[in-house]
Amino acid sequence: MFFDPFLPLRGGNGLEGVHRPGHGIGGNLGSRTYTPRRIGRRRSQIDIAVLASGSGTNLQALIEAPEVRPHIRVVVSDRPEAPALGRARAAGIETAVVPWSDHPDRASFSVALADLVEEAGAKGVVLAGFMRVLSADFVERFSGRILNIHPSLLPAFPGARAVEGAIGHGVKVTGVTVHFVEEAVDTGPIVAQRAVEVLPDDTVDTLHRRIQVEEHRLYPRVVAAFVTGALTLEGRRVVWS
Repeated sequence: MFFDPFLPLRGGNGLEGVHRPGHGIGGNLGSRTYTPRRIGRRRSQIDIAVLASGSGTNLQALIEAPEVRPHIRVVVSDRPEAPALGRARAAGIETAVVPWSDHPDRASFSVALADLVEEAGAKGVVLAGFMRVLSADFVERFSGRILNIHPSLLPAFPGARAVEGAIGHGVKVTGVTVHFVEEAVDTGPIVAQRAVEVLPDDTVDTLHRRIQVEEHRLYPRVVAAFVTGALTLEGRRVVWS
């Protein structure tokens, strides 16, 4: 089973919401239709910083989302050559670099990063291919206000080599998870998931490309809910309002 709060699941072939080339999204969980429980009071809207280390394809999907773009205060990278920074500049978004090499350890790097985010006026943080592990102090400063996207159906295949893990273990279904961030890597409360079928002839590259298609569909919708106050975290409980 997986949970996508934006796609009621109905009918299908026994693969719950699995993305199959040329087939779109469908799913069958018996006779039940799964939709998010709308509970709690909507909080105020917030602005975000997007952290990215690489090409920025998920960032681009966020930039192109009308509900998200006005809330992006700054795009920050640990790499001055990261193509994600060029995407942000092309969209007229402020950019900044906090080089990993300028800091003696993760703690001091994370302090500098958190200070920059707060100075930009962002209240939330969205990770979009950010390849540095944040310190416990950073997570505490933005507790319940950090989102990440991961290319597997967590808790399966956490860490940096999730797609390789799916191929290596011969799983038949993998996918995408959006989750809130806590100190331990890829263990935070899960917000939404979409599944992607692993084809018999898949390589790491072909599977990753299909996973990215689902990332670019799902992440903007979750982040839109986050910045508009419709998605919050209470303890470890994900709350939709």
